[in-house]
Amino acid sequence: MNSELTYKLSIIVVNYNVQYFLDQCLDAVKKAIDNVSAEVLIVDNCSVDGSLQMLADKYPEFTVIANKENVGFSKANNQAILASSGEYVLLLNPDTVVAEDSFEKVIDFMDKHPDSGGLGVRMIDGKGGFLPESKRGLPRPMVAFYKIFGLSSLFPRSKRFSQYHLGHLSEHENHEIDVLSGAFMMMRKKTLDEVGLLDENFFMYGEDIDLSYRITLGGYKNYYCSDTTIIHYKGESTKKSSVNYVFVFYNAMIIFAKKHFSGKQARLFSFLINLAIYLRAFLALCVRFIKRIFLPFIDFIYVVGGLYALTNYWKMSDIEFPWELIQYSIPIYAATWLVSAFFNGGYDGPVRLFKLFKGVFVGTILILLAYAVLPKSWQFSRLFIFVGAGWVLSYYLISRVFLHFTVGKRYNLKTNLRKRFGIVAKGDEFERIRELIKQTNEQAKEISPINAAETGIKSFDQTDEIVFPSKTMKYHDIISWMSKLHSSKLDFKIAPDGATYLIGSNSIDTAGDLYILNLNTLVSKENKRKKRLFDLGISTLLFIMFPLNVFWVGQKGNYLKNLLQVFLGRKTFVGFSEEDFKRDVRLPKIKPGILSPSDVIDRNDEVIREKLNLLYSRDYSMRKDFSILLKAWGKLDN
Repeated sequence: MNSELTYKLSIIVVNYNVQYFLDQCLDAVKKAIDNVSAEVLIVDNCSVDGSLQMLADKYPEFTVIANKENVGFSKANNQAILASSGEYVLLLNPDTVVAEDSFEKVIDFMDKHPDSGGLGVRMIDGKGGFLPESKRGLPRPMVAFYKIFGLSSLFPRSKRFSQYHLGHLSEHENHEIDVLSGAFMMMRKKTLDEVGLLDENFFMYGEDIDLSYRITLGGYKNYYCSDTTIIHYKGESTKKSSVNYVFVFYNAMIIFAKKHFSGKQARLFSFLINLAIYLRAFLALCVRFIKRIFLPFIDFIYVVGGLYALTNYWKMSDIEFPWELIQYSIPIYAATWLVSAFFNGGYDGPVRLFKLFKGVFVGTILILLAYAVLPKSWQFSRLFIFVGAGWVLSYYLISRVFLHFTVGKRYNLKTNLRKRFGIVAKGDEFERIRELIKQTNEQAKEISPINAAETGIKSFDQTDEIVFPSKTMKYHDIISWMSKLHSSKLDFKIAPDGATYLIGSNSIDTAGDLYILNLNTLVSKENKRKKRLFDLGISTLLFIMFPLNVFWVGQKGNYLKNLLQVFLGRKTFVGFSEEDFKRDVRLPKIKPGILSPSDVIDRNDEVIREKLNLLYSRDYSMRKDFSILLKAWGKLDN
C-alpha cells in the first residue's frame, strides 16, 4: 500500500457497464472536490459500453485502472486502495450523486472524531426516499432471523426487531453504527493499514459488512453521518429482484458467518440463510404464479359458466346440443378467447378494454376457422359462437369496470396516462431539456418551466415528473428538493449538462433508470409474447418445409442450427448482434438475432444500421419481423 499521504481524500469508483451513471457520478465528484485536496481513481472491470472512451474524453485528470476482466468489486477496490495516497479513502458507487459540500462535511466529521475508522452518510433513492441501508447493525443470527421472517418489516422502529437497519435510530441524527454501506464507505488509510483491505473471497455483496466488522474489531468506531445526503440509484449494476441476486447475496452472508462467528453460531446462521433462500424462492414463485393465474382463472370460470347458461337458453328454443359436444367445446372456446386476449395484451396493466375486445375478435376468428374444418357432427351453431363472443365482451366490460372502482391501481381504466413535466430551468436550458423529453417520452402532456426560488414547494403541485438540470442547479439543491418532495406519485429526472439523456426514477424494477429514446416498444410484455409466438410458429413451419426447400439452402447445417436455436428460445429471427449491443447501449436487451433490421439493405453502413436498429426498437410489430424475414430469407444460413 502507498505509504505516502499526498492527498486528504482518495475517491475510488469501480465501474462495470454503467457509463451514463458513471458520467453523472464523476460530474458531481468533480464539483465536490473544488475545495478539497483529493484524487479520483476509477477502476473499470472490462466494460464494453464505451466507459473507457468517455473517461478519456471527459475526465483525463482522473486516474483510470482498466482491467482486462471483471475481477469483482472487492479486488477492484483493493487495486485502487493500494495505488491511493490519501489520508482518507472513500469507496463510492458509480450510481451515486454527491452534493458539492459532501466531502468537506465528512472530512470535517472524521477529523473531529479521531476514534472513527469508517463513516457512512444519509442516502436517498431516485424518488427521494430514505434508504434504510444507510445505517445497519451487524447481521448476527437473531438479527438475520428477524429480517428473513419479516419481523423487522412488521416492527420497523423496534430496537429489538429492527436491528438490521437500526430503525429505532433517527435518519436525521448522527449515530455510531455497526455496518457501513458499500455505496459510500469512507475509511482512514491508517485503519485499513491495520485491519486489512476488502476480503476478495466476496465477489460482490458482503464485503462491506466484513470490513466494517473488522474495523470495530480493530478498536475503531463506525459512524452514520446525517450532515450530508447523497443519491444512490440502487439496482443498476445488478437487478436486485433476480434469483441470482438472492443466491449471491445470501451466500455472501454465509461466507461472513463462517469467517467471524463461532462454530455453533456459524452453523445456525448458515441454516437460517439457506432456509431463507429456499423459502423466499418458493414464496416468490407461488406469489408470482397466483398473481398471474388468479384473474384469468376467475375469468375462465365466469366465461364457461355464461356459455353453459347460453346452452340452456338454446334448450328452451327446442335446440339441444349433444352433451359430449358441449363438455369439450365450451371450455375450448372459452380458453381460445382468453388466450387470444392474453396474447393481445388484455392482461397487461393498466387495463385497456380495446386490447380485450381485440383479443375476443381474434379468438372468434380462430374459432370460426376451426369450426369450418370440423366434421359436421362436431360443429356448434355459428350463431352460438357470435352470441358467446358477445357474452365474453360483456363480461370483460362489466368485470373491468367493477375492478376499476373497487381495486383501482393496475386495473385503472383511465386511458389518459400522459404526464405533466416540470423543468426547473428557463431560457436555453429549458428549451434543450424540453426537446429531450419529447424525444425520450411520448407520454408528455405538458412541459412547463418551474421557478422554485420564487414559488417554493407549491410550484411542484401540478406536475407528475420533475426534471432538474445539473448545469444551472447545484447537486446539493437537487438532492434537497428530492428529499422534500418525496412521494410515491412523483418522479424525478436529472438532465446532465450537455448530455443527450436523462437519468430518472420511475422504473418498476429499480430506483434508477436511463432515459435516452423511447425504445420500450420492442420489450413490452405484449410484443415479447408476440415475438416469441412468431419465432415458434415460423421455426416450426420451416422445420416442416425443410425437405421442400433443402435445395435452396446453402449452409444446411447452419440453417438447421439457427432454426433449432430460435425454436428453443436462445435466439430470435430478427434482433441485434453482440456487436450491436456493444456499440449501442440504448438497444433493448433481447435474444441475439439471426437477422438484423439492416439486412434488408445492401449497404453496410454503421450509421444506417444504427438508425434502423433504433427504429425497429421503437416501432416494433410482427409485420416488421415478417417483412424482414421475407426480404433477407437467404441469410438464415449464415
